[in-house]
Amino acid sequence: MTETRMSFKEMCAAFDVTPRTLRYYEYIELLHPDREGRSRFYTTRERARMKLIMRGRKFGFQLEEIRQWLMIYDNEGDQAQAQAFLKMADRQMIELTTQRQQLEEAMTELSSLRETTARSLS
Repeated sequence: MTETRMSFKEMCAAFDVTPRTLRYYEYIELLHPDREGRSRFYTTRERARMKLIMRGRKFGFQLEEIRQWLMIYDNEGDQAQAQAFLKMADRQMIELTTQRQQLEEAMTELSSLRETTARSLS
């Protein structure tokens, strides 16, 4: 590995993703590696984008949202991207809060049903 570029295999290992995932991210234009023949090489910029993609996925953002968000930086700069992120984060916080409430309700109901079933076996 060189200091400025990572091979396809190194990129998969570094981010713990499958080759299929990495190729898909290229296909939907999230990543744009340098190509030399059939080989792909990822620059510092592409690694930074991959970190953002992985973080976005962790927070539950859709890949299309992430792609559009990354395009804002390319087209309008970091201030516009930061503003877009705030809006995305606010929307996602509402979604995650709703999901947490639904999960808590499901867990409470399951626990109650489990207790009722356990008592019926005693």
